[in-house]
Amino acid sequence: MNKHLIAVASALLITGSAPAFAASTVDLTVKGIITPNACTPSLSGGGVIDHGKMSAKDLNATQITPLPKASLQLTVSCDAAVSFALRAMDNRIGSGSGAGFGLGFINSTQKLGSYTLTLGSTANPPMADGEVVQAIASFDEGTTWEKYSSFEHRLMLSVATLADVSNPRPTQELVTEVNYSGYINRTDGLDLSNEVNIDGSATIEVLYL
Repeated sequence: MNKHLIAVASALLITGSAPAFAASTVDLTVKGIITPNACTPSLSGGGVIDHGKMSAKDLNATQITPLPKASLQLTVSCDAAVSFALRAMDNRIGSGSGAGFGLGFINSTQKLGSYTLTLGSTANPPMADGEVVQAIASFDEGTTWEKYSSFEHRLMLSVATLADVSNPRPTQELVTEVNYSGYINRTDGLDLSNEVNIDGSATIEVLYL
């Protein structure tokens, strides 16, 4: 057979029997929305809860010692009505217990205590543009919402009308209590031979929905 025909026939045979190859490319999409509206959060008292100085002898050795409860007023002011969520980050992550925020470490390993933060209360519910609303949370990054009022590390909280907990209410001004409840861990596992700072810290940010 002619060498040229042999080469052509071999090429056709290879082409016909070769498997289909997957595409060598993949797409990346960048999406988002730039909103002209901005929201500014603020806390009364400069956002500080100060327990002052207390004696180690006044703390319980075998049980937690509750700390005095406190409330701060949180105001979120926006340029216009906008749907937003609040997310708190524990800046002392790992020093708290359960879903609570931490009060810092002693000697880098001993957990001093923990505290919780809740949005509003039955007696003093959140107010959105003068309307009584309720706290809601999303445990799936904003896909679904349900009634819930406790801040947890990176959990999204918002407010909804009393008739519908499934969607955040667009709001221009939110005014609400942030209620604080904390405690010191049992002291039989803590080194309190030197002064120890109660060192809780959290950052609350506004997320635009």
